[in-house]
Amino acid sequence: VRLVESGGGLVQPGGSLRLSCVASGFTFRNYDIHWYRQAPGKGRELVATITTSGTGVNYPDSVKGRFTISRDNAKNTVYLEMNSLKPEDTAMYYCYVFATWGQGTQVTVSS
Repeated sequence: VRLVESGGGLVQPGGSLRLSCVASGFTFRNYDIHWYRQAPGKGRELVATITTSGTGVNYPDSVKGRFTISRDNAKNTVYLEMNSLKPEDTAMYYCYVFATWGQGTQVTVSS
């Protein structure tokens, strides 16, 4: 199993980013996929989950209404669209499926 995230970067408060996670080594369409984040000195926080078909999604209150998770099963890819970014969204973002983490992509929100 391999997960490769990309799309992070430096963005000003109020800005947007789109993260991608390309998966390989398993039957992608059969599994729910999750995005987590970890800020410096804090534990990992679940920020989005998407079910196998993409019709079920879930978010914590901290990102609800600002983040959107989606997937393309033909491309073995899951996305995280992040809008109205805040400094407190600064973290390393990871995708996760059955005990496997990607290497993460850094998101920094700062003016």
